[in-house]
Amino acid sequence: MRTLPCVVFLLTATAVVAADEFKLEPGYKLLFNGKNLDGWQTKAAGKDGKAEPLDGKTEAFAGRFKVAEGELVIDPKVKGDRYIETVAPVSGDFTVRFDFKPADGCNNDLLFLGTKFDIKVGSKDALKGVKAGEWSKIEIVVKSGSADFIVNGEKAATQKTKGDKGPFTLRAEGGAIAIKNVRISEAK
Repeated sequence: MRTLPCVVFLLTATAVVAADEFKLEPGYKLLFNGKNLDGWQTKAAGKDGKAEPLDGKTEAFAGRFKVAEGELVIDPKVKGDRYIETVAPVSGDFTVRFDFKPADGCNNDLLFLGTKFDIKVGSKDALKGVKAGEWSKIEIVVKSGSADFIVNGEKAATQKTKGDKGPFTLRAEGGAIAIKNVRISEAK
């Protein structure tokens, strides 16, 4: 009977690991694969600037953005207001979902279709219900020219969108943040 506690422990540990595994929902595709920056590019600077494709790379801007352990990490030790964006544009009605873990003092942005959404922690205008060092969920629902930003199940903001299509952009402005499981509903 000495093996029974070990079997119970192994079954419990397996159940915990399985509960933490991410499964892509039907009708969604990954924007970030957790391995590298395939499908992303640096944002073109200025009118004549050229975007640098990031396919096969695990970092951009000398490590300002880097892939580590399945996460896209913005490192505040590497300075600079930098942007990466999807190569493929977003358009029409869609939903973007991802998990994020901000550090205290995080102030980084999401930009697309003329909207800007701040992910802030540790300031007077911080996102409600989001704590430094803990994972949170965001869902961005774009429908009929409007974007709803839903954080941990609560609507945080609604904004009008501008334009028909463009890249989904991440801005490294200030503080650290880790992002994972970035996905978008597929066009119908």
